[in-house]
Amino acid sequence: MSSETGLLAEWPPEGPKLAGRFTDCGTGYSTPAVVGGRLFALGNEGLEDEFVFALALPDGRQAWRTRLGKVGQPKQDPNFPAARSTPTVDGEWLYALGSDGDLACLATATGEVRWRRNLRADFGGKPGTWAYAESPLIDGDALICTPGGSQATILALNKRSGEAIWKSAVPGGDDAAYTSAIRIEAGGTLQYVQMLQKGLVGVEARSGQLLWRYDRTASRFNANIPTPLAHDGCIYSAGAGTGGGLIRLRAQGASIEYEPVYFSPKLPSAIGGVVKVGDYLYGTGSQSMLCVEWKTGEVKWEERALGPASLCFADGRLYLHGEGGEVALVAPTPAGYREKGRFTPPDPPRRSHPMEKAWAYPVVAHGRLYIRDHRQIWCYDVMAASANP
Repeated sequence: MSSETGLLAEWPPEGPKLAGRFTDCGTGYSTPAVVGGRLFALGNEGLEDEFVFALALPDGRQAWRTRLGKVGQPKQDPNFPAARSTPTVDGEWLYALGSDGDLACLATATGEVRWRRNLRADFGGKPGTWAYAESPLIDGDALICTPGGSQATILALNKRSGEAIWKSAVPGGDDAAYTSAIRIEAGGTLQYVQMLQKGLVGVEARSGQLLWRYDRTASRFNANIPTPLAHDGCIYSAGAGTGGGLIRLRAQGASIEYEPVYFSPKLPSAIGGVVKVGDYLYGTGSQSMLCVEWKTGEVKWEERALGPASLCFADGRLYLHGEGGEVALVAPTPAGYREKGRFTPPDPPRRSHPMEKAWAYPVVAHGRLYIRDHRQIWCYDVMAASANP
């Protein structure tokens, strides 16, 4: 969700004005992180060079590029190995996780490395088939990430030094999935919630102690990709081929327990995640976009739209980047699907695999819409004319 305002409420038939196209970004599925006058993302050249880079805005000139390591799980099946994670920016520092488990803290100004760790070598990490894909979570002085495996299934590091604060060895062990951890307070307890390959878990923020586990929404394809969404003590999670569901957390004596609220195989579970606007949840499934009542799970409407898509909300509108490459602007309302514009970025990349799609999220920042698809990032002017000085 973006805090941007003063944006176009509707696009012209040809779409918003193309303000720039940046090509010095390598291949990969990493979504850009736009902070101040710079754009940060991950990319790769071949399988031996995965890197994080910074582009200076508005011209897209490369400010720096720093190698992280090699591309993880190169023999994955289906096979589309590439950089995946979106970097996390925290003031003057950036935290990037490479697909092979290379985790680094870098200076945003120069790309100089402050510290490095490797989730496999240092913590016995075990990623899923499609390698590491999460974005590190920064919470105060702690960095939270998910090596997977039996030694440190979920991990807290000191963000300044990279030293371990605690290691959460989830009983029975579990592989890392492809979601990012979130911070919530529920049942009077501060905790981190993460989707692993076998299910959704909550661990205590101070110690990493496992508090609860919910397995109903784990993907039957081991494609646990959408990041959980939490609000008012409830958490929505979903897995491809399984469906989505809501649980409510509550304190039971000294422990935390969950209560299932609803589950359905028809609820949003696509890679592009879900967004909660008001009392409703918006997301996509394998074929269409849905509007779902948050409290009950009732589907208010379902529309083909762009098919599976990644979503971002800004200034009263949903921005959709479809897996087929199209981009749409939608007014979120339970009354029905209300599209306010659609276009396809020019010269899309060729796909290396029949199952490969456009998976990066749309980004809205400083009056611009950024769409990333492999070797290029398109930049569109979405500022309303009345908002321009």
